[in-house]
Amino acid sequence: MAAPKKGRRSPGGQGRPGRVLALILIAMVALTGGMFASGHATPRLGIDLAGGTSFTLEAKNEPGKPNAINETNMNTAVGIIERRVNGLGVTEAEVQTQGSKHIIVNIPKGTNATQARQQVGTTAKLGFRPVLTSTAGVKAPEPAPSASSDAGKDKDKSKEDGKAKPSGSASPSASTQGRPVTDALKADGTPSPKATASVSGEDAKNGQPSAKPSDKGDKKSPEPTPSAGGTAALQKQLDALDCSTKEGRAKANEAAAAAKTSDPIVACRKDGQVKEILGPVAVEGANVSGASAVFDTQQGKGWLVQLKFDSTGSKKFAQVTGQLASKPAPQNQFAIVLDGEVVSDPSVSSSITGGQAEISGGFTQQSAQDLANVLSYGALPLSFDIVTETTVTAALGGEQLRAGLIAGAIGLALVVLYLVIYYRGLALVALASLLCSAILTYTIMVLLGTAIGFALNLPAVCGAIVAIGITADSFIVYFERIRDEIREGRSLRPAVERGWPRARRTILVSDFVSFLAAAVLFVVTVGKVQGFAFTLGLTTLLDVVVVFLFTKPLMTLLARRKFFASGHPWSGLDPKRLGAKPPLRASRRRPSAPVDPKEA
Repeated sequence: MAAPKKGRRSPGGQGRPGRVLALILIAMVALTGGMFASGHATPRLGIDLAGGTSFTLEAKNEPGKPNAINETNMNTAVGIIERRVNGLGVTEAEVQTQGSKHIIVNIPKGTNATQARQQVGTTAKLGFRPVLTSTAGVKAPEPAPSASSDAGKDKDKSKEDGKAKPSGSASPSASTQGRPVTDALKADGTPSPKATASVSGEDAKNGQPSAKPSDKGDKKSPEPTPSAGGTAALQKQLDALDCSTKEGRAKANEAAAAAKTSDPIVACRKDGQVKEILGPVAVEGANVSGASAVFDTQQGKGWLVQLKFDSTGSKKFAQVTGQLASKPAPQNQFAIVLDGEVVSDPSVSSSITGGQAEISGGFTQQSAQDLANVLSYGALPLSFDIVTETTVTAALGGEQLRAGLIAGAIGLALVVLYLVIYYRGLALVALASLLCSAILTYTIMVLLGTAIGFALNLPAVCGAIVAIGITADSFIVYFERIRDEIREGRSLRPAVERGWPRARRTILVSDFVSFLAAAVLFVVTVGKVQGFAFTLGLTTLLDVVVVFLFTKPLMTLLARRKFFASGHPWSGLDPKRLGAKPPLRASRRRPSAPVDPKEA
């Protein structure tokens, strides 16, 4: 019988196991290098292991909606808050209802608690209001004496009367009233970046916004009320408002948030440098279908927020911006009001059509992402107050983690002891495979913590411990198939190759069932149980990788070594201990002819 040609893969599939081993070793080195390159050598821990911040939110009925607190609205609020928190790059956050009107939010350590507090407590009542008038954010000074040709006489007369003659208006000084916001602030020596609104979409022509609307379009919508000067009551509120202080802004935001959408309001801009009288809501936040933060590299605008309106909002936005474009500053500005606070007040120069717009000017990456995050996930159906905010320590979780790790170590030690006693030399293959699986699991968990924010919690640790048994079970299945072949009288090298197909089918079926259970558990559960399901599914996939790319090639190489191939008593493959039949070649001899008893 002709020998197989050199270099051709033998029917047994032994091939070149060295190359396969080199492949998985390179993968382990690459993952380990990526882990250290990311600057993190340990997995990210969940709130039960590392601690964090816990918020308790209490729902409140909206004015005119006495029955708004119900199961449907509470569940909707939980979903929105969870998406907002995840929008901050946080995972393993727990958002769940407690009782009929409370929501508990647990955020792991490492998250900006202040930022998260603003996100979970923000009602996100969004509205687009036209700016009627604006001035510097400081409180209006006391009325100054009238500057007229009789100033000297009035001055002398006022001295005689013991009081100064007030001007005939309660409005701010002429240096700011009725002028654009930027000019007003320049007069005070305070710079203020101006936001701008522009079109982005197929309606833009040569990079420019579309043309202003026709007179017909302007007549469809009434002019905002009150007039640019505002009513006396609003003007009085504007004069008395001091947006330069935190207390003044908070008071103004609360009053503006409680106002009806059909009423004009007095509001502060977020930076506190500008206060404004705003007309009724022209476009509601419910008409915003999406928002995203992007960095503009072409026109140098920096960070901006891109908005997308639905069909109703697109029509309203185009109509109102067309009206505002024909007016002088600051009445050509469109204030974006979030929970009573002016987030931005961009000016418009033409009608913005196409259902898309962008807000730019003065944004940092974080502020742009925060605004886009709130706009994307919508308004909460209820108002919430943060009634408690506590820091969660990891003391209890640390004790449980230590107990879990001790239990895992004991279990691993028992598995190793069993393998050494029962499989002897083959136990080295199992231990090497377990070490390979551990390295892959650990490095991937660290990298996932950096990439997607995966946090390791106590159930996830339990999933990793359970995976030890699943992985060891795969090795045992393969080893037993090899030993069965040796019992049939085959030598080690054919036994390794003939036992692999049957072991492979069993391993794949078993791992598929485990992965399917983990996937179903991950989909139908929430919170910490998902950590268990995720870890179990990940380690199950890695078990297949390790068995195919490490255990099998390693056994192929060891089968060529004398210690294992000769069936050394400590190899775990001793034919005598296994009760092997005589070699198959001996059984193939032609039996001798039977002897006739008569002839004997």
